[in-house]
Amino acid sequence: MTTPPPSGTPYHRLARTDRHRWWRPLLGSLLVLGGTLVVLCLLAGVGTAIAALAGRPVGPDGVPALGTLGELALTLAMIAAALPFVLLAARWVQARPAGTVSSVLGRLRWRWLGICLLVAVPTVLLLLGGSLGLLALTGGMDEGGTGDGGTVGGWPGWAGFLGALALLLLLAPLQAAAEEYVFRGWLMQVVGAYLRTPWPAIALQAVLFSAAHGWGTRWGFAELAFVGGLLGWLSIRTGGLEAAVGLHVVNNLIALGGAAALGELAAEETAADAPWEMLVVSVLVHLGYAVVVLGLARRRRLPTAAPEPTPPEPTAPAPDPTTAAEPEPTAPAPEPASATAPLPVGVGRDGCDGYRPVTPDGVLPRGHREGWRAARPDGQAG
Repeated sequence: MTTPPPSGTPYHRLARTDRHRWWRPLLGSLLVLGGTLVVLCLLAGVGTAIAALAGRPVGPDGVPALGTLGELALTLAMIAAALPFVLLAARWVQARPAGTVSSVLGRLRWRWLGICLLVAVPTVLLLLGGSLGLLALTGGMDEGGTGDGGTVGGWPGWAGFLGALALLLLLAPLQAAAEEYVFRGWLMQVVGAYLRTPWPAIALQAVLFSAAHGWGTRWGFAELAFVGGLLGWLSIRTGGLEAAVGLHVVNNLIALGGAAALGELAAEETAADAPWEMLVVSVLVHLGYAVVVLGLARRRRLPTAAPEPTPPEPTAPAPDPTTAAEPEPTAPAPEPASATAPLPVGVGRDGCDGYRPVTPDGVLPRGHREGWRAARPDGQAG
């Protein structure tokens, strides 16, 4: 039995239902963290066993490695494993609908997500193009390189590229969505269950989101924290995770797809290693994305708070089959009207009165027709 949040509740406060207790968000966080770690260990064990059975070479850590695509698939699956535990913690521990992690409507708004995905495509392309252009102008590209200090791996061939692309299309959206549900969803709503103001929730999840990507340059850390904070604020302003999920999915697909085309999937650099040029371009481009998304949300009048619950429609009681319905009395059918209207007794068809033998239906008896004809001065029958 779940309890929905009260009407008018903003996104970051959706965990504050009538059944909220101080320990529920903490216990739910333990479920998310512990469940994800258990699945992570299981996946790592399965991956190591598969690599050992396949006779794969031993990596630097002394464990058989699955290769570039295998390691990438294992990493994406490990991160995606957190998504179901977030939904289960909301339903089982916090006793609220699991869909309230997605939006204020208690579900993922798929049409709005599709719009955000379309807006995110030019945003990510502009981000990559602007970053490369600024790096070329400042000479930052001469200082970069691949993860091992060598040259670019080069085109892996159509078979290798299409295999990597299929893997990315399958797992990258789940991995990106899981990160958004953990940081912009669960963490913000955990803090929002205790505090009304959204800013502590936005700041905390932004810092943890940046730290989860590793410690690189200070510019990379600042860029990730800025993006995380902006997406957290955008989630509250739009009432759901669709804008954040859409941008994250497109960013990962394009970035990893480009790396697959260049043969750089094994590179060790992450977004945490970004230079200052990336920070400058990222701030400008992501602010533009936020402006466009907010404009579209206002035009569509997107709800940003929990709506009023819809009352259930009344249903008519089912008839009892054991009780036979008594037939309703029906009125007798009216007799058909006579083609010839009856005349009063004593009145003939020509309107004359005083002749008693005329029957009620206006027909003169046969025995009196002659007398009637004789009684008339013109001798005509009536």
